[in-house]
Amino acid sequence: MSMYNLRCAAEENCLASSAYRADVRDYDNRVLLRFPQRVKNQGTSDFLPSRPRYSWEWHSCHQHYHSMDEFSHYDLLDASSHRKVAEGHKASFCLEDTSCDYGYYRRYACTAHTQGLSPGCYDTYNADIDCQWIDITDVQPGNYILKVSVNPSYLVPESDYSNNIVRCDIRYTGHHAYASGCTISPY
Repeated sequence: MSMYNLRCAAEENCLASSAYRADVRDYDNRVLLRFPQRVKNQGTSDFLPSRPRYSWEWHSCHQHYHSMDEFSHYDLLDASSHRKVAEGHKASFCLEDTSCDYGYYRRYACTAHTQGLSPGCYDTYNADIDCQWIDITDVQPGNYILKVSVNPSYLVPESDYSNNIVRCDIRYTGHHAYASGCTISPY
């Protein structure tokens, strides 16, 4: 994707550090590892933003409020050494009940006044949403592990943090990425 089309994402520091060099131009391209994310509140209490409403940050480029600085963190790890080769993050731009299990009801929508995730409900981010990726422009083809951590700094109290990390095996050919073996992980 061209830097011109990534200007909002660049404002939110969603790109690799090499994207911020002085010699990078609007027509330069970045390679993005895009993936969807579906987060379920499996607890018994609402998952609410870590910041009070009066301190939510308006992002004029994307035209929405951020109620948490980092809702999710993404690491791309070398499959052999587990060394971090790239990373990304997702600020909560719209913490809401996208869908719910049978018997549960949506109570939160993405507004300036209310954001949250009800028990039994899901917040879904499609792969085409800004910052729902890791910038892999500087990553060589090979085997990797995608580690997705929700509430990575534990800023929102939960009854159980052991289900907040998912790891997937990634094979990157230099042109395509293939994911497999996604599982919940304790680390």
